[in-house]
This record gives sequence, C-alpha cells and structure tokens, in this order.
Amino acid sequence: MHAGGSSASKEGSPPGRVLATLDDVPIALRPALPADLPGATRLAVLLVHQHHAYDPQRFALFGSHGDLERGYAGFLAHEMDDPQAVILVAVDEGEGEGASDIVGYAYGRIEPPSYQALLDTYGALHDLYVDERVRGRGLARRLVTEMLARLRALGAPRVVLSTAQENANAQAMFAKLGFRRTMIEMTCELGV
Repeated sequence: MHAGGSSASKEGSPPGRVLATLDDVPIALRPALPADLPGATRLAVLLVHQHHAYDPQRFALFGSHGDLERGYAGFLAHEMDDPQAVILVAVDEGEGEGASDIVGYAYGRIEPPSYQALLDTYGALHDLYVDERVRGRGLARRLVTEMLARLRALGAPRVVLSTAQENANAQAMFAKLGFRRTMIEMTCELGV
C-alpha cells in the first residue's frame, strides 16, 4: 500500500470494512461474504499450487484441480460459519476490467491449546495470498495487520504462522510485522 493509502473506515461503509487505495484504485478489506467464496477459493487454490511448485512431495494437491477447488470451497464455506475463524478479502472496487475482483485473501482462526505444538490457545494465520497483479504494493501487509487485529479481538494472545522455506519475501514481511522464528519444519520422505 502506498503511504498515501488510508486504512480508516469511511462512514456508511459496511461494518468491519477498511477502505484503502492502491495506485488510486479503491481496495476494500473486509470479512468474506458467501458471494466472495469463488474469488477467495480461486486465490486459495493458487496458494496451494504455489506451495506445490516449491516442493511437490511436501505440499499435496488433493486430486485434480476441480477436486481441490471444490474441497477448498467447501472448507471455506464451513469456516465462514465458525465464529472462531476469520476470512478476509481484499476487493478491487475500481471501474473497468477486473472491477469488484477479489485480489487478496487471508484465513486465520483461534486454535485450541495443543500439547503437540506446545501452544496454549492461539491465533493462527493459515493462508495469505495476493493476486500477482497487485503484489509489491503492501496489500499483504494490510491483510496481515487486519487479521492480527481481528484475532486479537477474538482473544488471541499471539498469532502463529508457517511460511514456505522458499518464500523469502513473505518471511521478511512477517518479520517486519513482529513475527519471530520459533520452529523449523523438516520433512523426510519415506518412500511409502
């Protein structure tokens, strides 16, 4: 987001909506609505493919593209009804081609205590994806900042995330937002 972008809600905007501008194009950051599921699912599927390209053995595709899309759409629809889940979308509200397009997506939730992860109740940022057309302009940072605020409002004392080893840009952004390295996932293929 350019320094001139505003994160203040405007009067008359739907509750929870944060208006900003990206190169003078209005972008709305808000909780996803049922009508947003196709756009959010499209970005979630692109995120899965991005991770699969990083390491096809580690990151599953869950069948065909259609299976993955249907599965993720059903998952997001279910999460949308869960008061412990937060699904945010960034919507390009400009005029012309691509208007009212979902150009960013974030999914997080409150997770229960986990002996396996050695965590008390916490917020988890599970997914973050910004359309390639608008990358490098601070939209991911804005989505994460909004997600942190919403998870804090739900009572999260901390937020934990995982990022692909190869995704150095995301890791640098997360560090600038106050995230620190706490665990390293390692994978060993057993050939089964």
